[in-house]
This record gives sequence, C-alpha cells and structure tokens, in this order.
Amino acid sequence: MQNNNLFDASKEVFLDVVDANAYVQLDRVAIVYKSLMEAIKKPLKMILLFGKPGTGKSMMLSRIYKELHDRQKIVLFQTPITDEDAFFRSLARDVFDYITDEPIHFTRFNELAAQYTFETPPVVLLDEAQMYSTALLEKIRLISDTRQIKFIISLHKTEQEDVIAKEHFQSRIWEAQELLNASPAELKIYIQKKLLRSNCFDVANMFNDKNVRRIHELTEGNYRNTNKLLFALFSIASWYEENQPTQINYTSMSRKMIEMAGIETGFIHA
Repeated sequence: MQNNNLFDASKEVFLDVVDANAYVQLDRVAIVYKSLMEAIKKPLKMILLFGKPGTGKSMMLSRIYKELHDRQKIVLFQTPITDEDAFFRSLARDVFDYITDEPIHFTRFNELAAQYTFETPPVVLLDEAQMYSTALLEKIRLISDTRQIKFIISLHKTEQEDVIAKEHFQSRIWEAQELLNASPAELKIYIQKKLLRSNCFDVANMFNDKNVRRIHELTEGNYRNTNKLLFALFSIASWYEENQPTQINYTSMSRKMIEMAGIETGFIHA
C-alpha cells in the first residue's frame, strides 16, 4: 500500500535553499571542491569560483564553511554588503572580533588589521561577488595582497562578470575553478541521491535514464532549475495521488507529469 505522503515528502527534498547538510557531491563537483580545499592551504591571496547561476556555487561555499569553521577562522558572506563602511565593519567584527557601531572605512580597517596576527590567515568567502562595486572589489584585492586575509570570491558566469574576472582580477587571482551544469548521468545521480538521503526510496526508483533525459532537456542540467522543476513535479504527483483522476504508475515517473511541471515552471511554453 502506497504512503499517502509519498510525494509530499519528496517535494520537500527539492526546496531551493542553501543547506550544507543537503550537499550532493558528484564526481566532477568533488574535483572542484577538493581543488578549492587544497588551494586554501596554499599561500594564495585570492581564489575565484565561478559558474552560471544555479550551478551550486553558494552550496559549495556553505560546504567549505561547514568543513573549516571548527578548524580555523573562516567567514561566509552569503548576502553581499555593498556599502563600503558597513562591509568593513562586518569584516572587522567577523575576522577580528572588533565590534563597533561606528563606520569603518578602508584605511581604518587596514590599521586594525595591522594589530592582529594569525597562525593561519583567515578565509573570507564572498558569495554573489558580482554585486560588489569595482571600487570595493579593488579594495578587497588590496587587502588580499597583504596576505593577512585570504578571499574566495564567487561570481556568476555571464559576459559582464567574465570581463570583471578577466580584466580586473586576471593578475591577482592565483586559482580559479568553474562549476558546470550536470550531464544527464550526473543529474540522475543528483536526483536519486537527494531522494535516497531523505529515505524516499520508492520515488528514487521511479527515475530512469529516459525520464531524467527529459528533465535534463527542460533544465539543461542546472541544479536550481532542476530543484524548481521537481518541486512542481512532486506537487502535481501529490495532487494526482490524493484525487486519483488517473492511476499513478509507481514504477516510473510519468513523462506527462514532467511536462506538466515544465509548463507550470515556465520551462515549456504552452
């Protein structure tokens, strides 16, 4: 007998939230992760992580933070702070434990930095770095040049951000790693691993090469788009299970439902 909450439980697995505990490390992603972790150990000043929106940059930064926060000083800025004084005040608080309500400008931050020494340079993870102004990025670069603080910056891979990465940071970044969309085989592993981790075994078995290829066609293997599509898919499947307008095939995920989810999420224009 089927569990009435079978698809409801599966739907929650694909909420689009950044949760390091929900991190799925595919082989190609694992290579990038390992390279970043090794780069952190090197005497590098600045490290770049880039990729198209939805390829898992925020998730990877969260995973790095979770891995290292008990071992060394590490700070994660998930939301960009674009005001310079507010940025340096937050940086001083998180890196040096220096708390003040007064604005901290760039010069004052460097004065504070000169008073502190660390056995291992603190690591600062900056997500959505394309949101920072060129002037602020230049100041971050100058701080990294002192080798007192190591920065990992995450950028969206678009034409504009490529210009920033290549022209502004080309001579400053010592390591760059790119995250890509998943292949159909990788997407199948991603979907099934997330479901199996949440004990949704029956639903995980409903995804085969054929229906995953259709999902890949709609989402182009983008993880964020896949999460969005599958959340809609399981919402539809849950409704079908509850109302039973037609019999659900529990051995394979219905192509019809996948395409209904594609219409609902805008990946198919009806």
